[in-house]
Order: sequence, then structure tokens, then C-alpha cells
Amino acid sequence: MDVISDIVNQHNNITIINQQNQGLSIARNNGIAKASGEYIIFLDSDDLLLRNSLPELLNLALSSEADLVVADYQEKNNEEIENDSYIVPEIINIKEKTGKQILLEDLNPRKCYVWRTLYRREFLIKENIQFIPGIFFEDIPFTHNCLLNANKCLITNQILYIYRKGNQSSATYKLTQKKAHDMSISISSLWELSKKQNLESKVCHRLKDNTFVAFSILMYAIVNDIDEHKIRLEIIHYLKQLIPDLHFKHGFKQRIIDFMYHYMPHTYIFIRLAYKMLSRLLK
Repeated sequence: MDVISDIVNQHNNITIINQQNQGLSIARNNGIAKASGEYIIFLDSDDLLLRNSLPELLNLALSSEADLVVADYQEKNNEEIENDSYIVPEIINIKEKTGKQILLEDLNPRKCYVWRTLYRREFLIKENIQFIPGIFFEDIPFTHNCLLNANKCLITNQILYIYRKGNQSSATYKLTQKKAHDMSISISSLWELSKKQNLESKVCHRLKDNTFVAFSILMYAIVNDIDEHKIRLEIIHYLKQLIPDLHFKHGFKQRIIDFMYHYMPHTYIFIRLAYKMLSRLLK
């Protein structure tokens, strides 16, 4: 509080919400509920906004009344940030698309970052889009839910956000049983979105493929971060109970992995462990 008190005293349009630490999702949901501006942006405490980028993008959002304005970002380490070594595109491109078009054409399912987007608050309230409370990986279902419901979006190569890389300890990213359960909940939410009525077949197909990507990330982390075989199997069992109808059928690879996940989990884990060891030997 002391850090921002001077800033708050100089601006009467800043509201501070004091609450117990209940996790990032609840903090963001409270921010959505209590915000009074037309657009919302979510920031992580370690990162930065590129100087003068937000006013330009906000003006673009206000003039277009877009549900979402998706900007670009750069990943920089501390030294690069201190030296202001940012690469700004010479030509700014802005395209209008629907959320589903962005889902199909632009979204990298491994990088569902909410901080690169301006969200129209009325859109979030109307569609009742919130973050799942109490879990990690909450950005994945939130991003997909927004894209499924947004009618008018702008996507641009203009840089908005500087993600500070290399500042987190390896323990931050190491999968725990709690994080594995959270990822399972995120996968479950994404799977449910794929079952919404009146979805175009290609949108449904993409949602299921993105669910498979999230599933693959979880399986990879189970093998690489969890040492006890018993806990690995418990995580798989939890996922099966949470999503009993989870099946992947797009292509030979998905079908093989789906079969082993459901009927041969011991063998599936063993194969992934063997692949991990072989990869290390070949380096």
C-alpha cells in the first residue's frame, strides 16, 4: 500500500480493493464486478506495459466498441527491460474478426494469456464470464469462453505488454498434485465448452484439439515433475472421475493416446518415462 499511496493521492479515479488473499481468480472477478470503466485489462505484478501503448489501444477499443482488443507482447529478461530493448513493428496492422475466427486462426492454445487483451466490461458482465475461483491455469477456460462469445474483436501486432521472463523460480512452474487437480478442472471446463449447442463443427473440432493440447501438457508434467508413480496414477484417476466422457479421436496419435489413457495408464506413463530418459541420453 505504501508503494502506491502517492499515486493514489494524485488521482481521484483510482480505487483500491482491500481483501484477504483468496487467489488471483477471485481478485480478478472482484475487479470485474467493481470496475466502472468501459474496458478492463489484467496485469501481472512482475510485468510491464509498453510506454504509451495502452492509451492508443484504449482509444481504438472505445472508437470501435469491440468486445475484445487483442494486442501483441514481447518476452524480455531483466537486462533487456533495463536497456529498453524493445522491437516495435514499423507498420501497425489491425484486423477486425469475430472471437471464433481468432480461436480458429490466431490462438496458440499453449499461450492463453489474458494480459494481452482489453476486455469490454459490459461484454464480460452480459455473458457472465468469470475466472474459475481457487485454481491455477484459470486463463485457459477464460480465454476460450471469451472468444466463443465475442462478436466483434480487433487483433493487432501493436505491442501492449512486456512479459518479464526468467524471473520465476523453477518451483513456480513445477507441477504439484494441487496444480494437477487445477489443470484437470481447467481441462474439464474447456471440454464442456466444446459441448455447447449450435457450435460450428470446425469450432467444436478446434476446442477438442485445444483440450487435447492442455491434456498433453498435463501428462508431460505428470511424468517430468511428479516422482511418485502412485501420485501420477491418482492424478489420472482424478481426471477420469472429473471428465468421464473425455475422449480424443482426431487422428491416429490422439486415438492411441486416448486408448492408453483409458485402458493402459501404467503402460502410458512407462512409455513417456522411457521417452524422457531416451531424450536425455541423446542430448
